[in-house]
Amino acid sequence: MERREQEGVPIRYADRGEGTALVLLHGFMGSADYWERVVPLLDGHFRCIVPDLLGHGQSEAPPGPYTIEQMADGVLQLLDALEIKQAVVLGHSMGGYTALSFAERYPERLLAFGLVHSTPLPDDAAGKEKRTAVAERFAQEGVRPFVEQSAPNWFAPENARRMTAEVDRVIGIGTAMRPEGAAGAALAMRERPDRGDVIRSFELPVLLIAGSEDGIAPPEKAFAAENAWTTRRVIEGAGHMSLFEAPQELARQIASFVERL
Repeated sequence: MERREQEGVPIRYADRGEGTALVLLHGFMGSADYWERVVPLLDGHFRCIVPDLLGHGQSEAPPGPYTIEQMADGVLQLLDALEIKQAVVLGHSMGGYTALSFAERYPERLLAFGLVHSTPLPDDAAGKEKRTAVAERFAQEGVRPFVEQSAPNWFAPENARRMTAEVDRVIGIGTAMRPEGAAGAALAMRERPDRGDVIRSFELPVLLIAGSEDGIAPPEKAFAAENAWTTRRVIEGAGHMSLFEAPQELARQIASFVERL
């Protein structure tokens, strides 16, 4: 992993492989390490850029709240620093919200974009209340109780029972977060708008990947908007974490999409 200053805020990222630039963005309570089982399956064909987003991993966690737009701007700054003019940007969960913001404001920098276990829909009123409560919980308890309670639910039920090492790895990544970064990101997700029109009006290919057993972003939410060039894929048996539940199938779907561009 490397570190680079971004307007005074260091971020950590991986830069591996050659070819079409493929930016992979992790989800909430994750880091670049969320992609650790997928990148080795892709970096022989593409240049994989995998950052820790604002508040996550080993990137800085300044006082929040943050915005999804800040996270997207961090991706833009990293591409500028690496002198990458255009890329495919794919985001998992919160990373998908970031990819949507990037596509809305910087479409000229994209060859395509995609959402992995994510949705263009905003939080409803109940969802917003939960984000606020989670941010307050981080301030009071730190991150460990939330991550240990939540991580098994991010997997399909059968996978959570049998993939104990994978669940433990996700817990380890999440519990390394600082409370201020976790709270700032939770509040950023609370304020994100409906970006269905970003997909519907986008004039380049869009990849949408859902897990058949995903209780957080089920297919009906993952596929809530599409354009004329949308590729929709369901990974059977996966919950919200195909990056750990089915990394080979996820990598296959990503590679197939990018190779067709």
